Amino acid sequence: MKRYIPNALTLLNLFSGSVAVIFAVNNNFVAAALFVFLGIFFDFFDGFAARKLNVQSELGVQLDSLADMVTSGLVPGIIMFKLIGLTQLAWIDDFYQTNAFNSLLKITGGSFLPFLGLAITLASAYRLAKFNIDTEQQSYFKGLPTPANTLLIVSLPLIMEYQNSDLINSIILNHWFLIGLTAFSCWILNANIKLFALKFKDWSFKNNASRYVFVLLCIVLLIILQFAAIPIIILLYISMSVLDNLTSK
Repeated sequence: MKRYIPNALTLLNLFSGSVAVIFAVNNNFVAAALFVFLGIFFDFFDGFAARKLNVQSELGVQLDSLADMVTSGLVPGIIMFKLIGLTQLAWIDDFYQTNAFNSLLKITGGSFLPFLGLAITLASAYRLAKFNIDTEQQSYFKGLPTPANTLLIVSLPLIMEYQNSDLINSIILNHWFLIGLTAFSCWILNANIKLFALKFKDWSFKNNASRYVFVLLCIVLLIILQFAAIPIIILLYISMSVLDNLTSK
């Protein structure tokens, strides 16, 4: 019976991601974010359960990536698609104002630019496929893990909803910012940069100094900045990993 537990958790991740897709499509970003958080929670504990119960399997590995493709691949792409659409771009090429494109233009607010947001979904799929055939990524990651990237994207509508800052909102709803973030997201997902994994082989501070410091800083930042802390935490994670790589050399 215990061999089914990790896969059941993975399927709960997939279910959560599927519900998040429905909410994101209907512009309910807060509910979508809630189910993304829930999916990432299940994603963390399915691997943990598999290791603790000693029931790792190739099926579990493949199922995990398929679930991640929805929760941490499709959802952030849809949210970025929606956010770029909210910018209400004024510069629309009249060439596209034909009956053949009318339905798409209505969806995207009159521009095809929002479809750039789905590049995140494509980059996530490529990253997950590479991860499945890479035997080196046991104690570290190459490129930003898809759940971390998803938290970065999902944090944007949450910041607008709860931080109540006109300045921050104007930055987030700037189409150049969103396009730049999309490009950065696609790059960092597949960058050949070693990032430490939050996997504790033991609880000693000596062997896990970076992890303990990172977790402590995350807690402090979340208490002080709330959702606005998430983008800072992602940048901190990348910076600390790069610093770790340099010091280890």
